Amino acid sequence: MTRGFLPTLLFALSAVMFFGLGSFLAARQAAENENEQIAALRAEVGVLKRQHTDGASGTTGKATDAHTATPPIDDHSRAALVADIKRQLKTEMGLLPVSLLRERRASFVEMYSYDSTGASNYGTAGYLGNGYFITVKHGVIALGDGAASRRITSIKVMYDGRALPAKVVDTGDATVEVDPGDWAILKVKDPVELPALDVDLAYAFDFADPIFRLGNDYSKGIILSTGYVGQRTSNNLVTCLTDGHPGVSGGGVLNGDGHLVGIPIGRMQGDYRFSFILPLREEMFRKIPQAIQLAE
Repeated sequence: MTRGFLPTLLFALSAVMFFGLGSFLAARQAAENENEQIAALRAEVGVLKRQHTDGASGTTGKATDAHTATPPIDDHSRAALVADIKRQLKTEMGLLPVSLLRERRASFVEMYSYDSTGASNYGTAGYLGNGYFITVKHGVIALGDGAASRRITSIKVMYDGRALPAKVVDTGDATVEVDPGDWAILKVKDPVELPALDVDLAYAFDFADPIFRLGNDYSKGIILSTGYVGQRTSNNLVTCLTDGHPGVSGGGVLNGDGHLVGIPIGRMQGDYRFSFILPLREEMFRKIPQAIQLAE
């Protein structure tokens, strides 16, 4: 009996020992698999975090170590940055500095003409320097159907509260108003101290270019209006949407650099917002002995 029991006991102990060893090895393998899965999950989470950081980030600042912080911008760099931002704003939004517009306003004067019928008319003239002004022909010479019975007898420009006499020294070939030849050059003998306009003969008048109009609106003084270039007409005028009130004819059209590029000469009948601009060209200045100030 003892001899039969001992082998059975040994067999049972061996079985228990192998079962325990198998369970231990299985548990160890399971733990290793679990650790690998956790490591893989952590790696995946890390990738997602990096993708999120690359795609977007918050706008709050984080304190950094003094040795790694970005040095503060100096005054020269700050001024250059501000100037560049202003330039971009001016280009994209069609803005001009208020100080520049105020300076350009001083280059325009109210103009009045008187005819043989006893009537008077008012318009605007832009100063070119050396006593010369540019304006519209129909403001200083009778045009159209009533030209034969109406003659301009005198022309005055307002300067420093005084009405200075002016004479016509050159005109275009227009016989009617709102025409490519509807321009005139005036000259005053009295000395005047006005800033001469910079003339740009090469301005392209591209569609949607911002422009600035200065003129003697309703004989109430030089008033500013803004608008945008439309398109060229078949007779080489330019259309735009900017106030074309009575009195602005002969005034100035400035580009985004503040240069004189044209003169307003008329409007659409019944629509004070639809204006016609006469682009400047070289022949308009042929009778001015001194060189005009050409924009660079």
